Amino acid sequence: MKFTDGYWQLRPGVSVLRPGTVESVEPDERGFTVFAPAGQITGRGDTLNRPVVTVRFFSPAPGVVGVTIGHHSGGLPREPHFGLATNDEHPVTVDITGISASLTTGELTARVALIDGWRVDFLHGDRLVTASTARSVGIVTDGEGRRHVHERLALGVGETVYGLGERFGPFVKNGQTVDIWNADGGTASEQAYKNVPFYLSSAGYGVFVDHPEHVSFEVGSEVVTQAQFSVEGQSLTYYVIDGPTPKDVLRRYTALTGRPARVPAWSYGLWLSTSFTTSYDEKTVTEFVDGMAERDLPLSVFHFDCFWMRQFHWVDFVWDPATFPDPEGMLRRLHERDLKVCVWINPYIAQRSYLFEEGRQAGYLVRNPDGSVWQWDKWQAGMALVDFTNPDAVRWFTGKLKVLLDMGVDCFKTDFGERIPTDVVWHDGSDPQRMHNYYSYLYNKAVFELLEAERGEGEAVLFARSATTGGQQFPVHWGGDCESTFVAMAESLRGGLSLAASGFGYWSHDIGGFEGTPDPAVFKRWIAFGLLSSHSRLHGSGSYRVPWAYDDEAVDVLRHFTRLKLSLMPYLAGAAQEAHRDGIPMMRPMILEFPDDPTAAHLDRQYMLGSDVLVAPVLSADGEVTFYVPAGTWTHLVTGAQLTGPAWVTEKHEFDSVPVLARPGAIIPFGARSDRPDYDWADGVQLRLYTPADGQRQRVRIPAPGSGPGVEFEVSFRDGAATAELVAGASSAYHCVVAGTEVAAR
Repeated sequence: MKFTDGYWQLRPGVSVLRPGTVESVEPDERGFTVFAPAGQITGRGDTLNRPVVTVRFFSPAPGVVGVTIGHHSGGLPREPHFGLATNDEHPVTVDITGISASLTTGELTARVALIDGWRVDFLHGDRLVTASTARSVGIVTDGEGRRHVHERLALGVGETVYGLGERFGPFVKNGQTVDIWNADGGTASEQAYKNVPFYLSSAGYGVFVDHPEHVSFEVGSEVVTQAQFSVEGQSLTYYVIDGPTPKDVLRRYTALTGRPARVPAWSYGLWLSTSFTTSYDEKTVTEFVDGMAERDLPLSVFHFDCFWMRQFHWVDFVWDPATFPDPEGMLRRLHERDLKVCVWINPYIAQRSYLFEEGRQAGYLVRNPDGSVWQWDKWQAGMALVDFTNPDAVRWFTGKLKVLLDMGVDCFKTDFGERIPTDVVWHDGSDPQRMHNYYSYLYNKAVFELLEAERGEGEAVLFARSATTGGQQFPVHWGGDCESTFVAMAESLRGGLSLAASGFGYWSHDIGGFEGTPDPAVFKRWIAFGLLSSHSRLHGSGSYRVPWAYDDEAVDVLRHFTRLKLSLMPYLAGAAQEAHRDGIPMMRPMILEFPDDPTAAHLDRQYMLGSDVLVAPVLSADGEVTFYVPAGTWTHLVTGAQLTGPAWVTEKHEFDSVPVLARPGAIIPFGARSDRPDYDWADGVQLRLYTPADGQRQRVRIPAPGSGPGVEFEVSFRDGAATAELVAGASSAYHCVVAGTEVAAR
């Protein structure tokens, strides 16, 4: 939200209070509070009719400084709040002198000037990372009498900003206005399904605004040298999160807001959907599954989209008897074919659903201020909304889902959760503005925790669309409704990279696009991108996504990339473990791995899959792709061809090929199987070394499917020979190769 009219003036009707000087500082055990009148105090008379801005500095976790800016503090508490893992035991140093007050946690210091006007410096050691300056803090009254609080943090020369959720516009957020407000707007607009009030800076820090309601960011837009964020109300709380590297920032941010859960090994395989509005029944499903098997296409999960239920009844969780007369038998038959089953759900209850009357009578549906049930006709006729602030409503809703789990369903696609009204009353009295985004957290949490309770930790997985801060704990998330074009493929990738920079460890998208029917070239190029993502799903809207619906080559391309992904499971499992343990995403913007390479700062058509594999999706029918390789000699995983960087490279690829390169010095474990994701990844593993340095010696850990201890190897390279020694766990067979040429075996 913009408050100024250029540099000199305010917009019509806007007035702003700013801290003019620091009157006093009051220390406490964990920080201090600064009292800053809106103007200079030269005598006692200046203390009359003079507003005071109160700013508290504290540290909720190591390497994190919290700041709360307030004006009037007599307002009522507003719920909900983000659930943060705060730590009151870590060391905090407070130092107050005649000229400054500082708080230090780890290597991060917030230093407030006590003379010569308002200034707060945030430093990593002695290095300034950002600052709040004379015109940064504002207590605003707008033309309609509404109050707002804003902060503006300085942007340095060449500093770039990322994140703020899954956003499909430019990957670098500088110059953009970003509103943190969940919306069902597809992937071709400025709206987003997953809004996260956190940004990551190339200068080695992050900023998290601790407000679940609408937060407005002006990133080098209203003031081109500053990143502004504002909320409506009388106070604003934000956290500056230390690095010094982008990975360090994400580690600290996800330690505070929640780390992604482990997901089951089978979920990394290929998912096939009925698609949305297509015509399907058990015969159709069987034909799809048979067709995949007949063509030697490994399939792990079959997904039933909305019309597994009767039209106008969404959701009632009852299989449509006309199309699925024997759901238990059908699910059993799919399981006998070694497939997992996912079904579509959402939190909206159509008036025609039998659940509507149950929920209305029990008080489980969100209500209007007059006590009636909130309803509208968008999506489903007369639909209402489950009130997840009511514990009994959560038990009621998840109890209906448990019936499906008992029937044989394995996981849920938790669609929607963005269109949440703000003129309603919640069971627990939550503020409707704060519930709009936060609803997605409660919805996905309820379903994920049911799956964990029923299937066990590490065996729960969702396919979720909506999210906000903390939602990364309930994976997996997919990109939503994109068109079936190369342009939409590129915008989807930008969304995934932005979400990764916002602390989400796993991400997927609809292979081929959702809206419309992709031409064969788009579909085949998207297959490579989809299978080189953390999770891979064939899904569309009005047309099927089985590859033989396009051409025979699409079948071959799907087989090739599915088998490539499954053979990479030992490597991908390691990247997934890092996401779960440290909050580092599986699919990574180049800036995460190469923060000191200036070219990496703006790359949004390629990414790192884990720490050691570079992927550059082909975004053209003719197969031409231009991408960047950082310093060193990189090796094509499939062909063994090598490229030396730093350099921009243009290549032409057939449909069964894509730039997928091993990092210099990487050791990438390849599994012995390519027909399924959930095998013993260490048994028969091949450890491939790519352009190793003589004398290189490092350990490689391969997780076990499930919660087992895994296997660890010590790999050495000397005088042109590679060897591996098993140092932990058990593996019946393994061997080493260098750039595809076997030189030593065990």
